[in-house]
Amino acid sequence: MTSPLRLGIAGLGTVGVGIVRIVQKHVALLEGRAGRPIVISAVSARSKTKNRDVDLSDYAWEDDPVELAKRDDVDLFIEVMGGHEGPAKDATEAAIAAGKDVVSANKALMAVHGQSLAEMAEAAGRVIRFEAAVAGGVPVVKALTEGLAGNEITRIMGVMNGSCNYILTRMQDAGLSYEAVFDEANQLGYLEADPELDVGGIDAGHKLALLSSIAFGTQVDFDAVELEGIGSVTIEDINHAADMGYKIKLLGVAQLTGRGLEQRMAPCLVPATSPLGQLEGGTNMVVLEGDAVGQIVLRGAGAGEGPTASAIMGDVMDIARGLRISTFGQPAAQLRKARAARAAVPAPYYLRMQLLDKPGALAKVAYALGEAGISIDRMRQYGHDDTMAPVLIVTHKTTRTALDEALAAFAGTGVVTGEPVAIRIEAV
Repeated sequence: MTSPLRLGIAGLGTVGVGIVRIVQKHVALLEGRAGRPIVISAVSARSKTKNRDVDLSDYAWEDDPVELAKRDDVDLFIEVMGGHEGPAKDATEAAIAAGKDVVSANKALMAVHGQSLAEMAEAAGRVIRFEAAVAGGVPVVKALTEGLAGNEITRIMGVMNGSCNYILTRMQDAGLSYEAVFDEANQLGYLEADPELDVGGIDAGHKLALLSSIAFGTQVDFDAVELEGIGSVTIEDINHAADMGYKIKLLGVAQLTGRGLEQRMAPCLVPATSPLGQLEGGTNMVVLEGDAVGQIVLRGAGAGEGPTASAIMGDVMDIARGLRISTFGQPAAQLRKARAARAAVPAPYYLRMQLLDKPGALAKVAYALGEAGISIDRMRQYGHDDTMAPVLIVTHKTTRTALDEALAAFAGTGVVTGEPVAIRIEAV
C-alpha cells in the first residue's frame, strides 16, 4: 500500500477547521484521487481548549507551530496562521529546514518574504504552494503556472478583495455613504481586525504582487505596488459613474511595459456591462490575458472556510500526486528584479472637483488640463449653490504623470476648492 501523506496544520481558525472537515469527510475520495491516503498527524493553535465544533482527538497537539513543523510524522506543513513575521515565518522556515513541503494561505508572508522562502525551499528540494493566498477558492495560481504556461501573459486585472467589492456594490444598491456601509461591513464581520488591510488595498495588493511574479517571471515586490484604498470614493462618484455607464471597483492591474512593471491596486471605473462591472457582493474575479489564449475570466468566492480550504486541499493533492512546481512557476534563482513603472500605460480619467461659481472658472480648469497635454472628452456640471459648482470631467487617454501635473496646476487657478478626485478608467 502506498504510504499516506501526513499533514501538520498550524492554525485552527476558520480555514484550518475547514481543512480538517474536508480530510475527515472525504477520506475515500481524497485517497482515490491522490493515489495514497491523506491523513492529519498533528495540529497547532493558540488555544487547545477552544470549541471548534470538529473532532481533533486523533491528532497530536503542539503548542508551538515551529515544533509542529519539525515533527517526524509530518510530511507536509500547512500554514494558515497569518502574519508576515513571527510564528508563521519561523514555522515555515523550520518546516523547509526539516525537509517538509509547505502549503500556505498566507498572502502577506508570501508577498513580503516569498523570494527568500522560494530560494530556501528550492535549494532544499522542497516546494511551497500558495493557491489559497490569492482569491480564495479561485484557482488562478494554478491557471498561471500550469494551464497558461505556454502563454506570454500581457496583463492581469482583478477584483481581489471581496470586502471592498461588497462595500462598493452595497453603496450603489442602497444609496448609502461609504461611512455607513463601512460600519455595516465591520459589524457583519466582513473586515479584518485592522480594516485598513481591506479598505486600504493592502490585502489585495499582496495578492497582485504574487500574481505579477508568476505572470512576468519577476521577483515578488510588494513594496512596488501602488496602493490606493476606497475611502475617498463617495456615493456621488458612484452615481456619476453609473450615469456614464461605469461602475467603480477596487481593481488590481499588472502589466509589463517598456518602462518596467506596472502594479497598482486602486479604485477604477470599468464598463458596467463588462464581467468586472457586473461583479456583485463579496465575489472575486481575476482576468488573465495571454498572447495565445486571449482573455480568460476566473470568478468565485474569494474567502471563507470552504473556498479557502478547497484551495489548500488542491495544493495538498498536487503534492500527494507528485506534482512539483517551482514556487513562482520557474526557479527562484531565475526570477529577475523588475524596474517599477508608475501607471505607464495611458488611460482616460474621471475627475470630480468643486469650483467656485464665478465667470471663467471652467476655462481656467480646461486651460490647466490643456497645458499638461490633456484633452477633455466629456464634462458635466451638477446642481450648484450660490458659491460652489460641482464639476465632473472625463479626459481622453493621458498618463498619470501628465494628470498629476494638471492636478498640481489646479491649486494655482484660484477656482478649485478642496482636493479633486481622480479615478482611472480601465479598458477591460
